[in-house]
Amino acid sequence: MGDEGYPKPAMSGDTVVIRDAVSGPEVLLIRRGREPFAGAWALPGGFIEPFERPEDAARRELAEETGLVLTQLFALVGVYGERGRDPRGWTVSAAYVVRVDGDTPPVSGGDDAEEARWFRVDALPDLAFDHAAIVADALVLLG
Repeated sequence: MGDEGYPKPAMSGDTVVIRDAVSGPEVLLIRRGREPFAGAWALPGGFIEPFERPEDAARRELAEETGLVLTQLFALVGVYGERGRDPRGWTVSAAYVVRVDGDTPPVSGGDDAEEARWFRVDALPDLAFDHAAIVADALVLLG
């Protein structure tokens, strides 16, 4: 049974990493090195490779873009596929959240991320795509 006639979205995995810092909770963001939104801040994430699980893609992209390798359980925040969320076309993202303690290793931009940096939750910059909504949903999920 073929599915050649069905349209297929590009699939991605994104991760909201929340760090419990002394000054309050922080979110790990990357500065995008490529269009769309080159130079803008975004969540670590990227496209899922063929037959890769979405959570595995989110972990891989997190490591590639920030150097942060996490083994703890990721919780699913939601699946985001609203029209217009990505100017490249129809993209559906599985977004995950993970909380880490304040003693995380240093992060740095890698792969297609120019920079990786922690931001206080109450002082986030404007975010690319629909990532502000994903962060807000993750914070609600964590309570």
